Amino acid sequence: MSSTRRAAGHEPHVEPLTGAKGAARSPVAAGDHVDRLLGELAEAQHGVVGRWQLLARGVGRRAIGARLERGALHPVHRGVYAVGHPVLSAAGRWMAATLPFGAGTVLSHRSAAELWGIARRSSRAIEVTRATHVRGRRHLIVHQSSVPDDEWTGFDGIPVTTVPRTVLDCAARATRRQVEGMLNEVEVRRLTDSLSIPDLLERYPGRPGTGVLRGLLREGAEHAGVTRNDFEEIFASLIEAHGLPSAQFNADVAVAGRFYSVDCLWRQSRLIVELDGRAAHGTRRAFESDRERDRLLLADGWRVMRVTWRQLLTQGDRVIADVRRALAVRSAR
Repeated sequence: MSSTRRAAGHEPHVEPLTGAKGAARSPVAAGDHVDRLLGELAEAQHGVVGRWQLLARGVGRRAIGARLERGALHPVHRGVYAVGHPVLSAAGRWMAATLPFGAGTVLSHRSAAELWGIARRSSRAIEVTRATHVRGRRHLIVHQSSVPDDEWTGFDGIPVTTVPRTVLDCAARATRRQVEGMLNEVEVRRLTDSLSIPDLLERYPGRPGTGVLRGLLREGAEHAGVTRNDFEEIFASLIEAHGLPSAQFNADVAVAGRFYSVDCLWRQSRLIVELDGRAAHGTRRAFESDRERDRLLLADGWRVMRVTWRQLLTQGDRVIADVRRALAVRSAR
């Protein structure tokens, strides 16, 4: 899945304000024409409009005030209104956060990560970025930073930093584990962009968070060439070195009328160890099927332990100790 791109400019959700020769747009008539304009903007912008957008289209202050009084418009932020009713979706709240300060504001940081699905939804203040300084608003965090055209895009009409820029922004304040989780979600969801994270690291070499990102990308490159046989050989050697009971590798298990091939099996103890490599388990389809299989195995009395390549290399003794405990628990019953 690639980031949705848009034409250059910082107002993907708003029509041009001038004609082909730069002539000013004629004022919008009152009444039905105003309501129709409100409806069109709201439909394109997840139910919200900016006051500056209405003024630029010839809607007068009296017309705006009258619709506020009769409940056709509902304040969300200063100069931003929900059209028709005050209840907004997550997309509506994100969109509304980009409108108070005029064109050139994009959703960013944690909020952008939530929109892209690489961070969990939260109730935190929404974060946006723009190049010029403005006063913040209640429930909004405004970052002042340039956002070149190749570092933002439009997603479902919402101006937002691209996935790579979002990860870079978040890396400055998130923990290493949180950044690693974001990178994993980016890979699982196949979120790509013409400007990659390595491109941004080269563009901003001394920016906060770049050290963490470089380290994680370097580790990912080191592990990218690991084969299934490499994984199995190291795990088998650890089992033998620590004197654990022999295990079956690439064994078949029947459950719920299906046959599954599992990486490592102690059949009598009903213990399965899956050796998770990103190449085999990192896609969205694998993510879903792995969890379906785990659920069916658990319901049938099997226990599934998942071990990654990094855990095996850096915590091998602890992994084996956990396997030994799991085998002992079943034996004691």
